[in-house]
Amino acid sequence: MTHDINNPKPVHVVGGGLAGSEAAWQLAEAGVPVVLHEMRPERATAAHQTDGLAELVCSNSFRSDDADANAVGLLHEEMRRLGSLIFASADAHSVPAGGALAVDREGFSAAVTETLARHPLVSVERGEVAGLPPAEWDSVIVATGPLTSPALAEAIAALTGETALAFFDAIAPIVYRESIDFSKAWFQSRYDKGTGKDYINCPMTEAQYRAFIDALIAGDKTEFREWEKSTPYFEGCLPIEVMAERGPQTLAFGPMKPVGLTDPNNPTVKPHAIVQLRQDNALGTLFNMVGFQTKLTYSEQKRIFRTIPGLENAEFARLGGVHRNTFLNSPKLLDPVLRLKADPRLRFAGQITGCEGYVESSALGLLAGRFAAAERLGTRFATPPETTALGAILNHVTLGADADTFQPMNVNFGLFPPIDARNEKGRKLKGRDRKLAYSMRARDDLESWMANAGAGART
Repeated sequence: MTHDINNPKPVHVVGGGLAGSEAAWQLAEAGVPVVLHEMRPERATAAHQTDGLAELVCSNSFRSDDADANAVGLLHEEMRRLGSLIFASADAHSVPAGGALAVDREGFSAAVTETLARHPLVSVERGEVAGLPPAEWDSVIVATGPLTSPALAEAIAALTGETALAFFDAIAPIVYRESIDFSKAWFQSRYDKGTGKDYINCPMTEAQYRAFIDALIAGDKTEFREWEKSTPYFEGCLPIEVMAERGPQTLAFGPMKPVGLTDPNNPTVKPHAIVQLRQDNALGTLFNMVGFQTKLTYSEQKRIFRTIPGLENAEFARLGGVHRNTFLNSPKLLDPVLRLKADPRLRFAGQITGCEGYVESSALGLLAGRFAAAERLGTRFATPPETTALGAILNHVTLGADADTFQPMNVNFGLFPPIDARNEKGRKLKGRDRKLAYSMRARDDLESWMANAGAGART
């Protein structure tokens, strides 16, 4: 198929979340017209609350911003270097979060929405794309995320002959800061990272912790529909009561671990467990309960979470909830440039591909946008090296994972090709030094790729 590269036809992007917004931006910046389809507010979802593009429906954190020793932080750096709209907006609307990148969710979404709306090559159309996109749309990026509409999900399943996989994702509650009792709670980051005061900490004695665990396990939970009951959770986002059921100390060694913190209200006593809350907006008026995603009923959330010291009078801006996430068996269904093998005019990006997390979803949106732009313009855009964070997550969802056991995955150094990194004595590097070696290799390989095959990547 040939195209007029001087007057290219639009590419259609279905879904205005993180991946879809990033894909649309990359296309438009490459000089390709885009029609971005978002069904909200014409049709609501189970988790969204606004009609804004790139709305964050779960945490407000993009996780670690450490580009030297954390794979997701390295992915942050790579996307910034490639002109990511998501990261430009995130950086402009960041809030304190220790070594993590967290954002004011409303300001972030508004910035993405406004930037795309004013781009001359982007047209935003509201309304559901029910079923497969029309045949006349010869280049489409499907970035409908974990909340793909049933009609489109069923059409994709019928086209591919595959039964859609799914898991439940859970949302943590958000508390008003003014309702927290600071005679019991205090500001501090673990090991004083970041500003050292980026989290609110609520301590528990062993007796308080044990009573809390018992209440979580016994509390009333939301009921699932019959067809949902066998759907597995993603391990990285388990409801807190599901973690509690795994053993009485699971939370004390997980999101409620007390290490790296000292209670200034009682410095001689080490808490048995600590609940942390992270700033959720630029004003610092809202705080997210870290790791407290839940399927407890609303009334039980209020009752049980108000037993936490410092939260006895907590007022909630949002309570936790659960929604169903849908994703493709991508290693079986997609080619290396994210096209559906059964219908190559369709590309997929974001969580529907089986990546997990805001950053990974945005990264695949960026790549899908650039792949589609190169195809439309008749130029070359090679896949990034597997040794980079971008290449590692792309490879995982298209080639690297076992299709028979495929499950959602965050980017991590385990997805990178092994490295034989040694110190001056010839011993293999370990821990942070080994991670730094992965990051340094990735930077070198990204630089070379951008220079030789990056199709206009910004430096």
